[in-house]
Amino acid sequence: MNYKLNSKIIKIKKNKGIVFWITGLSGVGKTTISKTIHKKISNNFGPTLLLNGDDLRRIFKLKKYDLKSRKEYVLQYSKFCKFITSQNINVIIALVGLFNFVRNWNRQHLANYIEIYIRASNKNIRKNDNRNVYKKNNVFGKDLKPELPNKPHINLFNDFKKKTTYFVTISFKRYFEKNS
Repeated sequence: MNYKLNSKIIKIKKNKGIVFWITGLSGVGKTTISKTIHKKISNNFGPTLLLNGDDLRRIFKLKKYDLKSRKEYVLQYSKFCKFITSQNINVIIALVGLFNFVRNWNRQHLANYIEIYIRASNKNIRKNDNRNVYKKNNVFGKDLKPELPNKPHINLFNDFKKKTTYFVTISFKRYFEKNS
């Protein structure tokens, strides 16, 4: 796992939760990495809700995958995160959500927003495609062009090796030591 930290310092506003917006193509390990950092974030920043795009689709019965529907859903997710964090609860949300407009909305409307972009080689993504996502239509990185983040706060490259968990934990520790 290689990581790059944006040098911009984030001031965490009190009495508001933090949104850890974890994004990347399907199959890069967003949910796995989210689960890995959940305990550390909870211990350091308080109560933390863990969400992912698949669970939100299932809970709210969101069945469409066309571009227009994806844009509507991802903005709803952002607004839901704003509601949760307004109650001083942190949110780790792992989703594809590769749209510039939603990242801009998040930066303007979420008091404490940390963007984490996870990448991986196409070979590893396809090899780890247990849900057969890339055999379907309307998939980012296959037939939909993603709008990749330009300046995420944390940029991770997942090599899918067992030491990935260690590097994710270290990168977060260094980031928050640097920015606290």
